Amino acid sequence: MPLLTRRRLLALPAALAAGGAFAGGVRDVLDTPALRSPLAERSLLNGLARAGDRLVAVGQRGHVLVSADGGRSWQQAEVPASSDLVAVHFPTPTQGVACGHDGLVIGSADGGRSWKRLLDGRRAGTPENPWLDCWFADARTGFVVGAFGDIQRTSDGGASWQDAKASVDNPKGLHLYAVRGIGADVWIAGEQGLLLKLDREAQRFKAVELPYKGTLFGIVGNERALLVHGLRGSALRSTDGGRSWQAVATGLQVGLPAATLDAHGRFVLVSQAGHVLVSADDGASFAPVANQRPLPAAAVAAVPGALVLAGPRGLQSLPLA
Repeated sequence: MPLLTRRRLLALPAALAAGGAFAGGVRDVLDTPALRSPLAERSLLNGLARAGDRLVAVGQRGHVLVSADGGRSWQQAEVPASSDLVAVHFPTPTQGVACGHDGLVIGSADGGRSWKRLLDGRRAGTPENPWLDCWFADARTGFVVGAFGDIQRTSDGGASWQDAKASVDNPKGLHLYAVRGIGADVWIAGEQGLLLKLDREAQRFKAVELPYKGTLFGIVGNERALLVHGLRGSALRSTDGGRSWQAVATGLQVGLPAATLDAHGRFVLVSQAGHVLVSADDGASFAPVANQRPLPAAAVAAVPGALVLAGPRGLQSLPLA
């Protein structure tokens, strides 16, 4: 199944089949705090985010790791559940959210050092469905998106949530893999070439036509250009707010699960096979970065002079001039 190339699908089939509880009367993972492990930074990590000067990584069994030195060392955080975490986002240096399996959403008010439960599948009524991405415009307003088109929004920092599925042009209930704010716009990307843009006046995510019908895994951009990326090395670029799109050659035939802007504002793409591509022209063209120890990547974040990558084999720092 080609969709297994995406970080947000590394364990999706198990989540959809088994739901949130262990069999045989074992305590539910939603009620079991994440265990500390000396191997956490070498285990499956699916998401990365900058939290001011810190880096925060999230992954399997509720692991959350925080680095205050650009990814050279990591400390494990206290997390109230041990569901697999898939994505993380910090709209401010201290306020952040992470989400994942069993409908779990957790929040931090101290830069990722400690976390509390904001939402789970039992409360949302979808215990078997994972969230696949999260994004907040500020400390109070944000979205979580996930499998089968699930989407919830909050305007009070996660104290309450509203089901926003009816305000999305997604009649097939396609999986939603990424939500991002680029400039004044909010975008959602999903399977079968689904791309949605928030119409603020109508308060509705409206479909944007793309010349590509494969799955999209992510969105990156700046005030000049927007790039969406996905299966088989596919990337498309728009410089007019999504009205027109051009295919971008990446030279790859493997999935591109994650992207970021580096410390110089360059576009960075990473692949499931460990490729790292950098663009100095706002995503119009990309060049490979040498990596002596390529590892499968699921997420990427930038620090001054380096990229930090996360994936099935843990964390890796890659110098970048």
